[in-house]
Amino acid sequence: MSDGLITEAQGGPKVRRPRLLSPLREHLRDTMWFAPTAGLVGAMVLWWAASALDARIVEAAQEDGDYDTVKDLMRIAEDAKAVISTIGSAMMTFIGVVFSISLVAVQMASGQFSPRVVRLYVRSRITKITLTVFLATFLFSLMTLTSFDSESDPKLLTSVPLIESILAMAMLFLSLLLFVAYVNGTLRMMRISFVIDRIARESFRVAVKHPPEGAVDDERLGPETARITHRGRSGVLRDVHIARVVRAAKRQGVVLRLVPRIGDFVVPGTPVFTVHGGAAPPRRALRYAVSVGVERTFHQDLGFGLRQLADIALRALSPAVNDPTTAVQALDRIIQFLASVAGYPLGALRHRDRRGAVRMVQPVPDWTALVDLGFAEIRGCAIGNPQVTRRILAGLDDLLRLTPEVRREPLLRHRELLAQAVERAVPEAADRAFALRPDRQGIG
Repeated sequence: MSDGLITEAQGGPKVRRPRLLSPLREHLRDTMWFAPTAGLVGAMVLWWAASALDARIVEAAQEDGDYDTVKDLMRIAEDAKAVISTIGSAMMTFIGVVFSISLVAVQMASGQFSPRVVRLYVRSRITKITLTVFLATFLFSLMTLTSFDSESDPKLLTSVPLIESILAMAMLFLSLLLFVAYVNGTLRMMRISFVIDRIARESFRVAVKHPPEGAVDDERLGPETARITHRGRSGVLRDVHIARVVRAAKRQGVVLRLVPRIGDFVVPGTPVFTVHGGAAPPRRALRYAVSVGVERTFHQDLGFGLRQLADIALRALSPAVNDPTTAVQALDRIIQFLASVAGYPLGALRHRDRRGAVRMVQPVPDWTALVDLGFAEIRGCAIGNPQVTRRILAGLDDLLRLTPEVRREPLLRHRELLAQAVERAVPEAADRAFALRPDRQGIG
């Protein structure tokens, strides 16, 4: 069980988090094998139960001497056999069509938006459910065909796959409904507005883990007594199993500070934790506490959503694409995200055990880092696109009205740098005035 973790961000109010299995759940969502495998196992179990029920129905009729009923069941099953055979042969073709659509959609999204949005397709629930049901229907149909008995004597018959045939046709009907839903969902994921909205919503799920209030405190961790280095493979730090780390620190009576931020690339020998207040926990206590992979995930990465939105805007502003309207749509969500965390205490999360003692400190991007991530690169590519410069200025003005005084410096800095760049690059005074006029729609 979890240690009843309590988390706060630099003195913020205490909130309950996280769930013990949340890292595992997130990792399974990033895979395509788990749901189909579970579906195949479920299909086998369902077939076994239906087969046993069919055998029991025939056995009960034979025990009662009701052979006429058995003959009727045999006739019904014989008619159903042709349907089941058709289902089995058609499902593989159906699966091929579905995932041809998927590959085309992924290729288009990767080229048009950003390679990092491909993970939206990998995590798509409708895609996984559709593949799972299609494969389960195919397997169930094949297993049902093996249940048809060639025996024509109702006294010697062992099974009539009546229930199995009904279930196979029900699964086919479900597959058809899911195919319609899948096509609709895939077409939605090919639209930039939907992709940007999905990225923004994923970002907000990470942001809500940060308490909305709280003052920064000066709680000291004490002197550093040891360091724990990374011994696994090189890769991106995807997430940390907070419950396991807090539990290990509590048993040792120390505080562990995470050195890299979530999303940093680590190599073997990189310090992962610094230990404060005592000896380091044994290695086995922190086994599987740190997850390293080939790409970043949303799970605990506060800046990953902004990174993707900025990438989409940068690609839209490239000379090859030249789509400033898409850049404005990405800026809308960047500004929305920054506005949502404008009042949050940032910089570090403190994870406490059930007694309220700090056991782990996790670095997160501060306000300046988030503002720079959201605006710096886009601002550099926006010169010459008045639609984008006007939207940036309007967004900065909105954020200046929403943020406290201590957080206005990076916003003012980006506003001034944008104005200076436009002054240098645009020779006509009327064009400069037009490009520097704030407009929430860019040019409408």
